[in-house]
Amino acid sequence: MSDPKATALPRSMWTFSSRDEDAMPSLPEVNATIPVPQNGMWVRRLLAFMGPGYMVSVGYMDPGNWATDLAGGSQFGYTLLSVILLSNLMAILLQALAARLGIATGRDLAQSCRDSYSRPVNFLLWIACEAAIIACDLAEVIGTAIALQLLFGIPLIGGALLTALDAFLVLLLMNKGFRYLEAFIIALLIVIAFCFIVQIVAAAPPVAEVLGGFLPSTEVVTNPAMLYIAIGIIGATVMPHNLYLHSSIVQTRAFKRTDEGKRDAIKWATADSTIALMLALFINAAILIVAASVFHASGRTDVAEIGQAYELLSPLLGLGIASTLFAVALLASGLNSTVTATLAGQIVMEGFLRLRIPNWARRLITRALAIIPVIIVTALYGEKGTAQLLVFSQVILSMQLPFAVIPLVRFVSDKRKMGVFVIPRTVAVLAWIVASIIVVLNLKLLFETFVG
Repeated sequence: MSDPKATALPRSMWTFSSRDEDAMPSLPEVNATIPVPQNGMWVRRLLAFMGPGYMVSVGYMDPGNWATDLAGGSQFGYTLLSVILLSNLMAILLQALAARLGIATGRDLAQSCRDSYSRPVNFLLWIACEAAIIACDLAEVIGTAIALQLLFGIPLIGGALLTALDAFLVLLLMNKGFRYLEAFIIALLIVIAFCFIVQIVAAAPPVAEVLGGFLPSTEVVTNPAMLYIAIGIIGATVMPHNLYLHSSIVQTRAFKRTDEGKRDAIKWATADSTIALMLALFINAAILIVAASVFHASGRTDVAEIGQAYELLSPLLGLGIASTLFAVALLASGLNSTVTATLAGQIVMEGFLRLRIPNWARRLITRALAIIPVIIVTALYGEKGTAQLLVFSQVILSMQLPFAVIPLVRFVSDKRKMGVFVIPRTVAVLAWIVASIIVVLNLKLLFETFVG
């Protein structure tokens, strides 16, 4: 196996690779750098593949999810739990397809688009994905700034500016090795899960009502206010740029690049992402359940802002530490989700444009594009404006979904591209149904927003 570092591009501020370098692997600095045991117990092989799924799952519980889940739980009780479940099932299927594409072809989703589409189409797809990354980063900036304000009293604008420093944290971890980055992610996920376990136990929600909330309701589609938040939940959960991310980082494992090795890798990578996304389902559902059992049940259906939730949680729940745990989990979520946007931004830029810039420059540029609107909205409208901007950013994410989902499903259904790893017809039909649901819901939202 060749050393991926030997093929790395020269370090310069802006570098366009030549056509001869189109076959360069995704994230060449870490491609195939994590060893995979070829024999022994199955647990060792699963552990070797564990990591990418948890990195992807971070995007499914970032501060954008908090805004939509809080708004949904406080306004509509447990009804939108069915949307969280549906969007999580969509995410499990689509992430499994993204992992399959990356492992089977050795190309991430952005590279596959570049291989298959014309230059104008690729440019439009890249613009759509960059918009999704900026929307995601916007949610991270707002969420982290709010957490810093709640815990340490730092003003929102100051907290937003401080979030630029996380670029150096990502660089430090990447330089130590990809496993260190994964360990950091998993550690913060454990913190978030612990905080919500405590709050769920304290809230003691009625089990029958919670289970009933997971059953689909036609009101989700017929009620425009509920539909808006439902689309935001889908956008916050099935994040488009995470499909690009997953198709790339599964290639960090040094599995055998043979049919047998790829088949084995697809199995373990799918197990990894499915387990990780079930954790994301628990956390998303926990946020909404806490909001429903604490705020909606007490008649506070107007709670849609994270700051409001922080102030009311301890008094209404009767647990002094509840608000602090809420803010700690939010800070961990904001710190964690920065990795998703950073790596996804690098992957789509290199994949679509063959353009490489240093990670620190890429991160600071993306973060600046997110910080500026936060500062402007905070200065003009205060905290309420940032809360509305947070939910709106998730709707923007949902609007970009078709531009990532449709190419992904098309590629994994193409036998010429996938060979023996092409998905079965039944899975392809299910994947196209998911893509169609996403497109129809977005068209309905556009109609309700601009015409209804």
